[in-house]
Amino acid sequence: MTGLYTASGAMVDYYEAGENDVGPRITRLETFTTPLIGFVRVTTEDGQEGWGQVSTYNSDITCQVLHRQIAPWVLGRGVDALEQLVELIPLREHKFPGTYLCRALAGFDTAVWDLRGKMAGKPVAELLGGQAGELRAYASSMRRDITPEDEAERLLRLQGEWGFDAFKVRCGAECGNDRDEWPGRSEAIIPYIRKAMGDQASLLIDANSGFTPARAIAIGHLLEDHGYEHFEEPCPYWELEQTAEVTNALNIAVTGGEQDFDLRQWRRIIGKPVVDIVQPDIMYLGGICRTMQVANMAAKANLPVTPHCANLSLVTLFTMHLMRALPQAGKYLEFSIEGPEYYPWQYDLFVHDPYQVNNGKVTVTDAPGWGIAIHPEWLARSQYHISETPS
Repeated sequence: MTGLYTASGAMVDYYEAGENDVGPRITRLETFTTPLIGFVRVTTEDGQEGWGQVSTYNSDITCQVLHRQIAPWVLGRGVDALEQLVELIPLREHKFPGTYLCRALAGFDTAVWDLRGKMAGKPVAELLGGQAGELRAYASSMRRDITPEDEAERLLRLQGEWGFDAFKVRCGAECGNDRDEWPGRSEAIIPYIRKAMGDQASLLIDANSGFTPARAIAIGHLLEDHGYEHFEEPCPYWELEQTAEVTNALNIAVTGGEQDFDLRQWRRIIGKPVVDIVQPDIMYLGGICRTMQVANMAAKANLPVTPHCANLSLVTLFTMHLMRALPQAGKYLEFSIEGPEYYPWQYDLFVHDPYQVNNGKVTVTDAPGWGIAIHPEWLARSQYHISETPS
């Protein structure tokens, strides 16, 4: 048999289309999109529906890819063929390897997981082998255009209002080649945030590919001196050897992987290993099935998984369900603290807000699927497209 291995390790024959087509067949794929965010609805022959999301940013382009390069392979297939299709589509679209195909595949994958959860009457976390419940979250700042004093002030306010006890700030400049956002900012913010938040707070920092190895190692030692525990993407993420050099030189946990969508690259990252903690992004990587493959690789290498989820679209909710199911989940969930003035598009998306923080924790409910409904007013304002099987 010619086949592929799925996330669970089972071998599937991707040429025999009907073998895994158990359950109702998918007859319709719809997208509702703006340039920044796009939701996906799958509908089966018996009228059941599931909601997912393509990756944020240029989502209107991603939805075009979904209708052009995902829909032809999935319409008419059974709901239980998801794992087979996730393996098949990159092969059938092998002339177009890259981020847009994976970002589109994530929309289909996450919509089918919601559908499966509704069909079973269970949250996705339970389908993945976990259960509903709480997760510790860290308050994740996205800003570099902020002084250490102003950053500390808002983190302290969030600590008082929402009970966060873990916080992430930014250093360097994004892909900055050792430039800082302004001279001396990194050296200033590291000790200032520690002093302001106190010794009990867990502190993380993100360089967003900002440094060469020598500069990253120097910053890393400063972080160690001030008790930080997580140093994210210190070097250009595509330069695996540079990141590995930093990881080997430091005691602080070096983390990364959010940008990586290629499973072969993930084998290199985990096989070396390049980092101490892996951070796949469900939306960039191609959905839950492919992220579970990375998580399984990490489990075999005894590496914790703290996924990247840097906004309050559905990516954070997907990650919450995933982390409730991972035996080697990291210590906390990333949780964006940016308000409407910074990320206005991530608000008023849902009928009921799934992101309530209490005592620094968020909760995965036992509602079926993802447990959300997209706000009808948002859907009415979006750009709409449909692909369906002929009637």
